[in-house]
Amino acid sequence: MNFLKSICILFLLIVVSTAVRAQGQNNIDLANQYASTGDCEKAVIYFEKWYSADPYNAYQPYLNCLIALKDYKNAEKLIKKQIKKSPANSVLWVDLGTLYETQGELSDAKQQYEKAIKSLFPDVQQILSLGAAFIEKRKLDYAEITYLEGRKMVNGAYPFSFELADVYGQLQQPQKMVDEYIGILDFNESYLPNLQAILQNKMAFDLEGGLSDIIRTSLLRKTQKGNQNPIYNELLFWLVLQEKDFETAFIQAKALDKRNDENGSRLISLGKLCVTNQQYAIAENCFNYVISKGKMNSNYITARIEIIAAQDQKITSSGNYTPADLQKLEQDYETTLTELGKNQISAPLISNYAHLKAFYLNKTDEAVTLLEEALAMPRNSPLFLAQCKLELGDILILKNEVWDASLYYSQVDKDFKNDAIGREAKFRNARLSYYMGEFEWAAAQLNVLKAATSQLISNDAMQLGLLIIDNLGLDGDSNITPLLIYSRADLLEFCNQNDKALVTLDSIVTEFPTHSLMDEIWYKKAGIYYKKGDFAKAADLWFKIFETYPDDILGDDALYKLADLTETKLNENVRAKELFEMLLTKYPGSLYAVDARKRYRILRGDGLN
Repeated sequence: MNFLKSICILFLLIVVSTAVRAQGQNNIDLANQYASTGDCEKAVIYFEKWYSADPYNAYQPYLNCLIALKDYKNAEKLIKKQIKKSPANSVLWVDLGTLYETQGELSDAKQQYEKAIKSLFPDVQQILSLGAAFIEKRKLDYAEITYLEGRKMVNGAYPFSFELADVYGQLQQPQKMVDEYIGILDFNESYLPNLQAILQNKMAFDLEGGLSDIIRTSLLRKTQKGNQNPIYNELLFWLVLQEKDFETAFIQAKALDKRNDENGSRLISLGKLCVTNQQYAIAENCFNYVISKGKMNSNYITARIEIIAAQDQKITSSGNYTPADLQKLEQDYETTLTELGKNQISAPLISNYAHLKAFYLNKTDEAVTLLEEALAMPRNSPLFLAQCKLELGDILILKNEVWDASLYYSQVDKDFKNDAIGREAKFRNARLSYYMGEFEWAAAQLNVLKAATSQLISNDAMQLGLLIIDNLGLDGDSNITPLLIYSRADLLEFCNQNDKALVTLDSIVTEFPTHSLMDEIWYKKAGIYYKKGDFAKAADLWFKIFETYPDDILGDDALYKLADLTETKLNENVRAKELFEMLLTKYPGSLYAVDARKRYRILRGDGLN
């Protein structure tokens, strides 16, 4: 009997408990529902019930609702009640101070803010919470005091540098902000990647300009005060790279190389970056620095290979090289290969040398021999062998051995079906079909490549595919003659026979003056003139395209090319700024918009990355 009685009591307790929980949840749901619709008068009824059951979770929304109703008396009672429940929670004093300030009681508000700071104790999380509460209420001066007091209290456990930097940033005090950011490295050097990401973002949005100068000056001050910590030199090196100040980067790289005993590895990376940015003189200085360390240095061979590659790109990309320049470059290749030997290590140099011989020295047979030697070398990676086959295919086109060229492309396509180099091979095969006048087949292959994950290949395939489709059989007469002539000019340019290409393009203008290929013809001629170093003619044609065909597919391409040439080759920065701004206004969705915006800001004097 007692057992049954106990079971009944337990059952009743469960029922009552479930009902209470259900009622409590109902109060929460109703409170939130009314609050979300702005009906705080009804919401406070349920917030009060919720607060009685769960004061910690109900407090903040309940307080918000009372303040929204301007029921300041009950809001004050609620905050003070909460303070009694959680006397160590200094954030509650901020709530009380904010409430007084809302009512215009500034003196009382100040007392509460100061009381909140005085209530701090050496606990990092409590200090962070109070500082965040002040920031949320836009009390930045008190947030600053909180973090500075906290720094003293925790005595080196955490410096609150990121938090203070954020406060100073909002207070428009960039020098203090930078000092705090840089100072975090004194606490923990592992913050360097985080710091670089933050500073890069800050510089990107520094529309007034000057932030990078403040950072640089602060870092120089750090490094010149006898500070032996190399982390500041690392950050300074990173900064000058962001600013593309490669001369200073070279000086810093040498200092870091000596200090850290890096055997020139940093100089190798910097040299490659300089080549990418067409800073060839500094690139050669980087590689020569490594070479000067002697043949026993682990990076000596890499530096010898890279300096030849830099000299090659410097000469062949200039457009105004002389036969003597090419002969000197050829001799440098021979000298380097004689020293290093023809082996797996020097194989990339051999491939570059073959390209020079075929496309610039008119020595295609020697180029083919070099590549065949590279392909026969043992232990070369499959990827490198594939790159050699693509280069060999290109050279065979020069020799008019198009079927053999297609065979090499097809081999790479088959062996690397799902890789970028395989898609590159497929694109070159499609382009070869286009050169041969097999337009429908080429268009079909290019259509497949449009979905390629490699953006560069996808764009190239799309542009060539559109060229074919838009100009194949116009006017209903299936006249493909203009496209045939254009593809022949394209092939001549590919073979580096630029003067013949220009004459061929002009023949289309003469025979078909109203053909829709006109913008493509001007665009290709501009590119050829650019390669030949005739920048004035290139600029005229790119502007002519933008002016005549602003809404066609090449409109933004031509304008971007013109802006880039105006800045980098003609050195007319004011005009370049106008052109970049024109691109952003006329073509806001252009693929060039991001780079154009960055360069426009730099030219405007914003001091951006």
